[in-house]
Order: sequence, then structure tokens, then C-alpha cells
Amino acid sequence: MGRISFRRVIARRLGSAVLGLLLAALLGLGAPARAAAPLVGIGDQKAAMLSDPFWRELALPRVRYVVAWDALRFRDQRDETDAYLTAARAAGADVLLSFGHSRIRSRVRMLPSPGRFGREFQRFRARYPWVHEFLTWNEANHCSQPTCRRPGMAARYYNTLRHACRGCTIVAADVLDTRAMPAWVRAFRRRARGRHLIWGLHNYIDANRFRTRGTRSLLRAVPGEVWFTETGGLVERNNGSPIEFPENQWHAAQATKWVFQRLARLSPRVRRVYLYQWTSAPDATWDSGLVDAAGRPRPAYWVLTQHLRAVARRPARAG
Repeated sequence: MGRISFRRVIARRLGSAVLGLLLAALLGLGAPARAAAPLVGIGDQKAAMLSDPFWRELALPRVRYVVAWDALRFRDQRDETDAYLTAARAAGADVLLSFGHSRIRSRVRMLPSPGRFGREFQRFRARYPWVHEFLTWNEANHCSQPTCRRPGMAARYYNTLRHACRGCTIVAADVLDTRAMPAWVRAFRRRARGRHLIWGLHNYIDANRFRTRGTRSLLRAVPGEVWFTETGGLVERNNGSPIEFPENQWHAAQATKWVFQRLARLSPRVRRVYLYQWTSAPDATWDSGLVDAAGRPRPAYWVLTQHLRAVARRPARAG
């Protein structure tokens, strides 16, 4: 057999490598892996979810619960919060505890001082030391909240929580996807301390109108992680809102699919998705439940299970 030069061997190997890369590209074998899916949780106010076998079947340990900032001052609210958080702890759930306006009629529009807000927060920390994730103020840019025209005050609340619990994970601003939202979050950002903030978004308009505009506007307005702290498809609503959506179970399923297939894929900065809600009360003014009042899964529940199966083989994003 004749001697083959070293240069010819290298040339042949390089040629084979290039050919392999070309074939892989044509077949899709050399394409980079898709970004990992965001972590998924459920937002619901009822502790019954935590013992529902359909919830357990999903194996989603993350839940979001909203309380009034002064809830521990009132026995009925304190008992409700105790029941939910105790059940969540027993179920092994990780709670994102979200604060909002007072439920006492005379105090609904009241904005506590940052110092008072901080003292109430310390009461929550002492009573529920196993909770380590907090959301500063629920839907802070919505005008049902006293923070609607006070983004600077909402930022001061965030600064208070950040100082009081340095080892906690804290969602800085939590907002609805309205047209005025980008200006609101920029005003919040000017007063908020820290460089790496987490932004919460309730993108119902995007989800239920099958668009991406509101979510993209937040991604453009601020840097940092984005969590969909409340989203999902609408089944029925009677809350007087002028914003119109289609309302039925099949629409809700398609909107839920849109959340996962389009909105959550807009950026790798989207790290979590909390669907709202598990189930609605029969006389409620809002129903986006994955399960109906009789405990039967709706079409959106099966959309969620299909999504979870599809991503089971891929790693979740950190967070």
C-alpha cells in the first residue's frame, strides 16, 4: 500500500467533518437546543386546591397566594392565611406570597408608610418563616390599587422588603399589560434599589386576544427576569371591566396554549408562569379555572398537562 501524506489525511478528515456538518444542518441535527421552558405554578386563593388529586397529579409545587398587607391584624383574614399557608407547607408547595390593598372597606385606598409596611412584613416573616418568596404589591399599576398613580411608593415598598429579607426572592413590580404600563414600570425603576430586579406581569390581554404586544412592551421597557405572575384563559367574567374578551372553556384552552407556545417563548428572560386560577366559586365575578366548580378538569387543564409532558425531557430555567 502506498504511503499517504499527512496533509492528505488531514484534508480528508476536514472534508468529512465539513460534510457531516452540512448534512446535520440539512437534517436539523446540528440545530442548537431550544431554550428551556419556564417554571410553572398555579395562583389560587383556596386551600382546597392543595388536596385536589388533579393538582397533585400535575406535580407543580409552586403556588401564588395574595394577602392584604394588613391581613394579620384581623382574625378572619389571619385564619384564612394560616389555613392556606399551613396546607401549602404540608403539601410541600413553594409559596409566592403577594401583598395587596387592605380588605377593610375604610382602608382599601390607604397606602401605609414604608416603615409600617415593613413592620407588617416582619409579622408575616415571624409567623411563616418557611415562606421565602414575596411579591411587593399585586397588580400595582391597576387603579383598583392605591399604588396606581404612585409607582415611586410601590418602589419604596420593594426597597423595604429587599432590606428586611436579603435572602428572600422578591418580585419588584407586578403589573397588568396596559398601554400605560411601560411608563409606570420605568418610574418604578427610577426609585427601586438594586440592579437585578424581577418583574411580575399579568398579561391577560395578550393571552385572551392572542397577541404579544403587552408582553413585548414590558420586555422592552426594563431589563431583568420576567415572571407571568398571573395569566390564563377566561371562561366567564362579570366584573364590570370595559375590556372585552371571548368567554368559554374552549377559548380558555386556546388562550392557555398561547401563553405557553407564544408568550412564554418571547424571551429567555421569562422564567416563570403562574396560571390563574385552579377553580372558581359558583357566585364569583371571575372564572378562569382549570377545574370547574364540580371538580372536573376543563380543556385548559389538559392543555397544561400536554405542555408539562412536552417539556419533561428538557431542563427548567433556573428560578
